[in-house]
Amino acid sequence: MWINRKSEATLQKMFGQFSAILVTGPRQSGKTSLLKTLYPAASYVTLDDRSAAAAANTTPAAFLSSFKEPVIFDEAQYAPELFRALKVKIDQHRNPSRFLLTGSQVFAMMQGVSESLAGRCGILTLSSLSWTERKNSPNAGNVEDFLFLGGFPELHSGKVEREFWYASYVTTYLERDVRNILNVGDLGDFNRFLRAAALRTSQILSYSDLARDVGISPATAKKWLSVLVSSGQIFLIESYHRNRGKRLVKSPKLVFADTGLACYLMGFKSKQDLFSSPLAGAVWESFVTNQILRYYTTQGKRAPLWYWRTPYGQEVDLIIEEGGGMLTAIECKLSEHPTVKDCMGLRALESFYGKNSIVNSYIACRTSMKYKIQPNILAVDGSDWEKSGI
Repeated sequence: MWINRKSEATLQKMFGQFSAILVTGPRQSGKTSLLKTLYPAASYVTLDDRSAAAAANTTPAAFLSSFKEPVIFDEAQYAPELFRALKVKIDQHRNPSRFLLTGSQVFAMMQGVSESLAGRCGILTLSSLSWTERKNSPNAGNVEDFLFLGGFPELHSGKVEREFWYASYVTTYLERDVRNILNVGDLGDFNRFLRAAALRTSQILSYSDLARDVGISPATAKKWLSVLVSSGQIFLIESYHRNRGKRLVKSPKLVFADTGLACYLMGFKSKQDLFSSPLAGAVWESFVTNQILRYYTTQGKRAPLWYWRTPYGQEVDLIIEEGGGMLTAIECKLSEHPTVKDCMGLRALESFYGKNSIVNSYIACRTSMKYKIQPNILAVDGSDWEKSGI
């Protein structure tokens, strides 16, 4: 079963303008399937194959010339020498629609792109499925099912059980990606680190607290967390302040990029266990954050996403910075019917920056209908940012 992706139109538009397109994102998010579906006549080679990667790194020019264009190079981070050969090939003929690359380890590839393909290569991030994509396909279930199961496409094929799939995914990720990037002496420590990080989703990050709970140094925790960021498993949201320098000083908020993976690492066996847990609110906030993030990335845009918190504990879960410093403020609530009390953070932000700085204020909850809670504060469906009309 093919589930249409919101990124399809953006990818095709970009490929009509650039000679090469790099599609990044976590493993199993559907990068290869997307390219093969949109470009069935393209040549295909996976650099996950050791012999292919060796040829691409040893004789990249000859390797590149052996394929009929357009060509899909899957897992391109395993052939860093290929980027320089691509630059030479592209500079010979600056025609669009020639090369499609995928990769899961963003740091390794972005170094190659910045050094060799700057200005020659479009970049698109493909996350796991959004609820907007899944709900329009057969047997979608409800939003609570999706939040618990997660958005990895294979989980929605009906061919694999959740527990088996995530167990294999985590093991493969540990054995492949982590060992390729880090010298991890004890994979058990890293496994505990993953679970400790999942328990902190949608929380402000303290490297020292995270390290203490796992039994590693803060420096190691920071290094390992950077691997999760580079491979698309988590992202960090910086704190908002009009002084941009101060944004870099405050601790970021940690958010897992897929709530299904977070729920698995947290140890939840059913959605009933999740929604009866005190962690349900944090998972809902992560879910809403991811839907907003996907709304931007499917259009090939960077999400201008922040959070806001004062030293006195006043906070707003998410801030979208519009042009001219204007703000859209979003508070995430698991409830179907948020109350006036839930508006306190939004009112504090309005008081801090002034009403004229706030374009919109929303409570992203599980309501099925948009309605006004207070003047200028709307309750909206947090599961579908596109549907909410924001």
